[in-house]
Amino acid sequence: MEPIIRKATGADIDAVTEIYELIHTEEEAGRTTTGWKRGVYPTRAVAEAAVQRSDLFVMEAEGRVSAAAIINHAQVDIYAGAPWQYDAPDEQIMVLHTLVVDPRVKGRGLGRAFEAFYERYALEHGCPYLRIDTNARNTAARQLYAHLNYREIAVIPCVFNGLTGVEAVLLEKRASAP
Repeated sequence: MEPIIRKATGADIDAVTEIYELIHTEEEAGRTTTGWKRGVYPTRAVAEAAVQRSDLFVMEAEGRVSAAAIINHAQVDIYAGAPWQYDAPDEQIMVLHTLVVDPRVKGRGLGRAFEAFYERYALEHGCPYLRIDTNARNTAARQLYAHLNYREIAVIPCVFNGLTGVEAVLLEKRASAP
């Protein structure tokens, strides 16, 4: 059965929060490197706020919520002044935030499937320009985005989502029609 991606509801908050917590556990155990920190980012409040804004999406795979991400036009403050390759108006830019895949099902292509959904969603909403950011320490995400033809635009040292000492990697690509 193909994964289903849909807008999240309040009923999905527990499942998304569980994925956040599992990723924090993997980080603390040294099995993954996101640069995220339990109790700082991401948290249940992040999922709740995104459901309130109606920009949290979840992927159902293998009978449960297995991935989630926030998709909107919100370009975080560090995006300002970056040397973007496309000088596009804000209304033509879609941003993917906080893409998470349940560690129990990683390696099955769910991150790629979610990004493909993001690209289609952006095009359907008149946004051919895609932007993403990740922590420089998150080599798995950087490899995925490189494979998906994102270009690394800049690495910005900053405080990001309450996390200190972050080197945020800004990535961009132009979406292509299927």
